[in-house]
Amino acid sequence: MTGSDPLPPRHACAGQPLLGLTLLLVEDSRLASEGVRLLATRSGARLRRADSLASAERHLRAWRPSAALVDLHLPDGSGLDLLARLAAVRPRIPAIVAISGDPALEAAARDAGADTFLTKPVLSLSQFQRALLGHLPADPPVPLSSDCVRPDPAALHDDLAMAQALIHRAGRQAYVAAFLRGVARTAGDIPLSDAAEDLATHPGDRAALVRLTRMIEGRLDAVPAF
Repeated sequence: MTGSDPLPPRHACAGQPLLGLTLLLVEDSRLASEGVRLLATRSGARLRRADSLASAERHLRAWRPSAALVDLHLPDGSGLDLLARLAAVRPRIPAIVAISGDPALEAAARDAGADTFLTKPVLSLSQFQRALLGHLPADPPVPLSSDCVRPDPAALHDDLAMAQALIHRAGRQAYVAAFLRGVARTAGDIPLSDAAEDLATHPGDRAALVRLTRMIEGRLDAVPAF
């Protein structure tokens, strides 16, 4: 990661308190990413997305973001490792935010170096804006929005299709279960969240695997693709 690039000048205004910022989102869920993209756009920030640790490293070798938002469950490892690396780089990225569908991971995220923690689903503009503004150089205060965003539900199709492709692969069920818990919470799908939690709690259980597989198939039939 380049370490000499200063933060660009900001000219925050009402309705766009993050104007002038560039954000790196490290998130494997298309649905969750779509929600954060809408939050960033409504707030005036530009967003780059990485869907894995490897992709994030490629971005960071050439570019220093104003802030980083890191999911903790990624297909090629733990976001905690990336949080620790970002926190150790000097000059440090001013705002390092951990995001997860599992609030029990907040302490571990902060220990790894996160400035703050957001529990999925992240849909509130004011919550998103406060999480970043609390750790950025102060600008004159501007009003924050009380609105919420609604990701395009078609993004859910991509997440379900990926889960379907991976769920029967050796060694991937734990990842898929954690991934789908976050996706289901963002989508407000309690039965899917419960089924993913069941597989996470009972890895290798045939009945839990079959139940979750059938749910994925049923939802893919009901959700439009992009």
